[in-house]
Amino acid sequence: MHDALQEKGVNLFTPEELSRILKASGRSTQHFVEAYTKRGLLVRLRKGLYALKEMLPNEEVIANALYQPSYVSLEYALARYGIIPEMPYTITSVTTKATATFTAAGREFSYQKIKKTAYTGYVPEKVGRHTAFMAAPEKALIDYLYFVSLGRKTLNDRMSLDRLDRKKVKAYGKLYHRPRLDRLVDNVLTREKP
Repeated sequence: MHDALQEKGVNLFTPEELSRILKASGRSTQHFVEAYTKRGLLVRLRKGLYALKEMLPNEEVIANALYQPSYVSLEYALARYGIIPEMPYTITSVTTKATATFTAAGREFSYQKIKKTAYTGYVPEKVGRHTAFMAAPEKALIDYLYFVSLGRKTLNDRMSLDRLDRKKVKAYGKLYHRPRLDRLVDNVLTREKP
């Protein structure tokens, strides 16, 4: 099994996908998955999603797979781009589905619901054999400021915005159709001008 998955470059899968790869029945695949999870060779990330323990995918790849549709954004993306100085413990993402939190592979994954009209501004990034969807720096900032404008997050006063395209920031902000967010964006960009 391990070799078959490695050969196909698969390290994150559902029992149905594994069934196709191994050309086995659903019942025998389910038994196999349960046995290998108990033995510690597979990691159950959530119901119906597993990974090879020794080939655990990158946390951004896991974040995209745990809850779909989603892309990594907010504090995690801001820290990754060097916009905020502290890396959060939680891998933060946005989704068009209900807000949710999962614990998988020893990490916490948080998903915040945004409007469908604002679900854009993310880019595919190659992570090993996988692709992870990550907010562009300007979109990560707007997603974050959206939740600040709602009072659900506190504004980080140590942001470094000098490398951001301010026109893109404002354009992404308009997708939320929220005057309070537009005012916050103007205040943050004015305060942070180099």
